[in-house]
Amino acid sequence: MFSSEPVLIGRHTALLTVRQMADADRLSVAAGVSSFELMSSAGAAVANEIQRHWTLRPVVVLCGPGNNGGDGFVTAHWLAKAGWPVRVAMLGSRFSLKGEARQHSQRWKGDVEALSPSVLEGAELIVDALFGAGLSRPLEGPALETLAAAGLGSVPIVAIDTPSGVIGDTGEALGAVRAVLTVTFFRKKPGHLLLPGRDLCGEVVVADIGTPKAVADAIAPLAFENHPELWLANLPRARADTDKHRRGHALIFGGYPMTGAARLAGRGAARAGAGLTTIAVPEIALPIYAAALDSIMVRPWVTPEDFGHLLNGSRFSAWLIGPGAGVDKETFGHVLAMLATGRPTVIDADAITAFQDDPGALDRAIHGPCILTPHEGEFRRVFDPFGDKLTRTRAAARRSGAVVVLKGSDTVIAAPDGRAIINANAPSTLAAAGSGDVLSGIILGLLAQGMTAFASAAAGVWLHGAAAAEFGPGLLAEDLPDLLPAVFRRLYS
Repeated sequence: MFSSEPVLIGRHTALLTVRQMADADRLSVAAGVSSFELMSSAGAAVANEIQRHWTLRPVVVLCGPGNNGGDGFVTAHWLAKAGWPVRVAMLGSRFSLKGEARQHSQRWKGDVEALSPSVLEGAELIVDALFGAGLSRPLEGPALETLAAAGLGSVPIVAIDTPSGVIGDTGEALGAVRAVLTVTFFRKKPGHLLLPGRDLCGEVVVADIGTPKAVADAIAPLAFENHPELWLANLPRARADTDKHRRGHALIFGGYPMTGAARLAGRGAARAGAGLTTIAVPEIALPIYAAALDSIMVRPWVTPEDFGHLLNGSRFSAWLIGPGAGVDKETFGHVLAMLATGRPTVIDADAITAFQDDPGALDRAIHGPCILTPHEGEFRRVFDPFGDKLTRTRAAARRSGAVVVLKGSDTVIAAPDGRAIINANAPSTLAAAGSGDVLSGIILGLLAQGMTAFASAAAGVWLHGAAAAEFGPGLLAEDLPDLLPAVFRRLYS
């Protein structure tokens, strides 16, 4: 059903799995760039970043038994050549290294100490070149002991690829300690953005190591870091000949007695550019909504038939249900009625939880553009809670046929066809009551203007984070809609 949606292309924001990065190296070699050159460039890039971030000081480079260790030997070589006092410690013997890693280790003419916490003595900078992103088991033995000791101190750690113990595909931490700087190559991996990996990576620098540009196209990644380059070309813009009706009419189901959530969503939709925004409310709630809203219209409904008439009309271009709706059979029925129209629909909060006893009913009802925006608790009530966040969100989108936005500091947006976007611009100030309601409204506003479901979700999540960053500490959910115009001005300039 989403096959007509354009595939979002983000050459520089693409995320590669560990296997895809190995494919990138293999394709680079096939294109004429040797593995030796790639490793040489990688280690040199790490050394350059270290010299850019710090003044000369004693360094210890912790090398592992694979290619990450080879990168470490190159880093040590270039730092020593620049006059830095460098010690190298290794897990195992350098003679067990293979291929280009062994070649580069042979260029190091200094001592190689056995890995243990004692090698950290006197170091004022630590380079973690033990394992990188490819590790799939918990750290143990001297690696775990040495990194744990490093993590207890105040000496900055620089990680090559990822901090050892951070799983590149998932962001899971299996004994990792926090780096202040991580240098990775060609493209980021999901683990650089998914928590807790993102926090453990510190600043992430993506270095160019000579991978041919054609390699990214050949790999055809399906995961991306959220960025305007993915959706800016499709972001709705008011033209000189545009009137309010052509900018879309958003309809929100307004609950009672929890009225604030829908009002926040309404303001989000309007600020996102919807030409008209209406909140349909139970008649008893009309005075409350009407007194609190100006440009946002309020429509009362008394009977289910009244609500049905609203949905069957042609004036509305997209709808939202969930904020303040209540978890009951009435909400369950309203969701099914909205989905039955086939029009673009955003389902949030209570409207998701309403299906906790019959998740299959929700899946069966979705046959048009639909976006689900659960937080972790709501997600677990209707979808499989097991697995890493990226995998779970993709599976939920595939099962339901909807775009799924699994909210959090590392929000994941997934489409039924496997495309996924990880968002990383959300400040911690968004952990405030009502901010999710504003987000669902922003997404609705974009959807009402004709943006596709996947692009609306991605753009809405990014705009939400950017608006929060505008404000800083002390943010309230009601501040968010009024911060959007400044974000749009920068995007359009």
